[in-house]
Amino acid sequence: MPGPHAFNRQHSLSKARPSQGCTAVLPLSRTCFHICLQVRSAALFVNLDTSFAMNKFFLLIPLALSLQFCTYSQASKKTSMESNNSDQAYSNKDTGKLNLSDAELKKTLPAEVYYVARQKGTERPWSSPFETMKDKGTFYCAVCGNALFVSDAKFESGCGWPSFYEPISKGSIIYAPDNTLGMKRTEVMCGRCQSHLGHVFEDGPPPTGLRYCINGVVLDFKKAQAAEKAFNENLPNKQ
Repeated sequence: MPGPHAFNRQHSLSKARPSQGCTAVLPLSRTCFHICLQVRSAALFVNLDTSFAMNKFFLLIPLALSLQFCTYSQASKKTSMESNNSDQAYSNKDTGKLNLSDAELKKTLPAEVYYVARQKGTERPWSSPFETMKDKGTFYCAVCGNALFVSDAKFESGCGWPSFYEPISKGSIIYAPDNTLGMKRTEVMCGRCQSHLGHVFEDGPPPTGLRYCINGVVLDFKKAQAAEKAFNENLPNKQ
């Protein structure tokens, strides 16, 4: 049986040395503390990183919008320039020679007009409403607006295409020999833009005896009231 000294020694040892339960709690608490610090540090880093990314995102939005606006402005400017070029090319008053390439005209002309005017094609007979039209006015080149014929010179030829016995002036039409398709013909073209119009034949009515057989698709028409002023302005040039 242990004596009182033994009891006191054991009691002092138990007071001096912590129990195993305390030994387990202290390292666990430190571990939890470190884990909490790491988690909070990681969360802070994520928040900072996310905040930085969001700032970059919001900074990029105005830049993207400005670039889009610049692109739109350039496209609008290009379209506007092309439209202005087309407007400048077409004129019922300007009789100066027009030098536009086929590539430029292809961008602005309807396909059927380009085919006849620049590729020397031929529209189907009786397909043009101008062939039987009896309105009074002036016919212009559909490519450049050059005055070509007046309605008083139009007649019913029965050939299927609008026919005239004389142009509005000698300078409004130019001529070239055409030996294609095994035939000898005379091609007629616009005196301003050199677009193909059709052919002229020596089987027309008086007073000229000529028949200008013209593709209707390359003609524009303005009725007398709208065309009278432009026609009178061209009178000094008529020879």
